Amino acid sequence: MPALRLGVALSLIGAMALPTAAHPALRVAYAGSMGVVMDLHIGPDFCRLEGCRFEGMGRGAWALAHLLASRSFTADVFISVTSGPMEFLLHRRWVRRAVAVARTEMVLAYNPRSRFAPLMRLAQAGRLAWWRVLEKPGLRLGRTDPRVDPQGRNVIFVCLLAEDWYHRPGLAHRLLGAWENTAQIFSEPSLMTRLEAGQLDAAITYRSAAVSHHLPYVFLPAAINLGSPARRSAYRRVSFRLAGGGKPVYPAPLVFYAGVLRDTRHPALARAFIGYLGSTATVEPWRRLGYLPILRTGTQ
Repeated sequence: MPALRLGVALSLIGAMALPTAAHPALRVAYAGSMGVVMDLHIGPDFCRLEGCRFEGMGRGAWALAHLLASRSFTADVFISVTSGPMEFLLHRRWVRRAVAVARTEMVLAYNPRSRFAPLMRLAQAGRLAWWRVLEKPGLRLGRTDPRVDPQGRNVIFVCLLAEDWYHRPGLAHRLLGAWENTAQIFSEPSLMTRLEAGQLDAAITYRSAAVSHHLPYVFLPAAINLGSPARRSAYRRVSFRLAGGGKPVYPAPLVFYAGVLRDTRHPALARAFIGYLGSTATVEPWRRLGYLPILRTGTQ
């Protein structure tokens, strides 16, 4: 690029990066699987209405919670999947109140061009157990890091619940190996990209992530898919410990919680965004991208 054109391009980038009084920047830290719905739909739609600029950051929700609590990263709004990362910030008074805005469930997504795709389609039709497909030699399964990402933990919970549901002791370790098996673990933003590109054959992931990336998937039974708040106590029959010991971790229903952060630069705008997430204006993008409505059962 000629020097003049490069200078103009850098000037434009700089102008976009700096918030102005007329167009404040709303910074939202969200669970990494929400990239499509946040960055391409709900975030920009809200800012068009409010005259602001949307800045989204997606990463594993546990990692984000720790970054926010240590002030390594600042934001106006935090959106977590499962209650744990949000409770971490609530207990430290970084968030005063959190509200449930959507939910999802775990599914088995797969690449339609994978050599295992015909077997996955049999599993979709109920003619073959999904876990039998994952046991096939050579299948490349992807998941995220359970140390920093609720999704990584949820994969383990699904497989542990499946052991009991299908009466298959040891199934989780046969499918996953060690809980922190680096051969299967990828960052949350890259997991779906690798699956789309064919670098992976399958991933146990959120239904919302599979739909957002236009990937086919196999439904999992409600008893193991972590999608029902009413099954909270049943899900908690299983637990595991991360490497290095510590307390066991337990599953929670896959509900997305949103809260305004204590050090928000734009409190009124942040509160308005929280309200917008649960408004009728967002019903269609939530639904179209595979998210499920909140069940008002008092258990969330």
